[in-house]
Amino acid sequence: MNARRDLEDGPARARHAYFDDPSGVVALAHRGFALDGRENSLTAFGTAVDLGFRYVETDAHATSDGVAVALHDDTLDRTTDAEGVVSELPWSVVRRARIGGVDPVPRLDDVLGTWPHLRVNVDVKSERAVLPVVAAIERTRAHDRVCVASFSAARRRATVARLSRPVATSAATGEVARFLAAHRAHLPRLAARALREVDALQVPAAQGRLRVVDAGTVAAAHAAGRGVHVWTVNDPAEMHRLLDLGVDGIVTDRADLLRDVLRARGTWV
Repeated sequence: MNARRDLEDGPARARHAYFDDPSGVVALAHRGFALDGRENSLTAFGTAVDLGFRYVETDAHATSDGVAVALHDDTLDRTTDAEGVVSELPWSVVRRARIGGVDPVPRLDDVLGTWPHLRVNVDVKSERAVLPVVAAIERTRAHDRVCVASFSAARRRATVARLSRPVATSAATGEVARFLAAHRAHLPRLAARALREVDALQVPAAQGRLRVVDAGTVAAAHAAGRGVHVWTVNDPAEMHRLLDLGVDGIVTDRADLLRDVLRARGTWV
């Protein structure tokens, strides 16, 4: 490959161990599995594991004293019986909050350490969370089973740069936008270049009236050597449609329904 083409396409990437699932489909339980609203609790993650899920998705914020916690919102208000901005509270306060009034807010170390073989997609939600997320991954030696995601490429890069070993990564909002624009302009090299730093796109099937995932975008991502994971899909018919398109993963709140769909297709292991 000549230098100009290497610059346009970006370097080839070896497949990360995170993606080595025998089913061939990355089935991600979104914030675990909890129909009662106890998302991102150890109970929710344990329920997904009990269903047979090998992958879960979670989010990471950091307390004022640098503890990474598995929580989607930047406050405790919506999902717990407490209130306050997580980044302004010490762990000694956050640990007393109860998700759905029942479960404690888990540290990211708890999620990574409780199930040593569980693969965890971690969305780094703030700049403050970068170092605590790195520390949690390093302490649990979870590099082979973590995918670092963020809407911000700068946050993802900052996280990955501080790790002692590579982890899987997914594209940020700007990278996805550049990939889609290049694909629609029939510029496959620029589309591939937009994804040169990451292993996968994790995107919604559509954004408003804009169709994000179709046969063309899946083919373009695969031509660039990248996987496509679609969030957050809770309808079995839509799961089947996306799998028929060749997507590589599905993120769902309904782990039970996705398991049934994969069983019906003979791809549940």
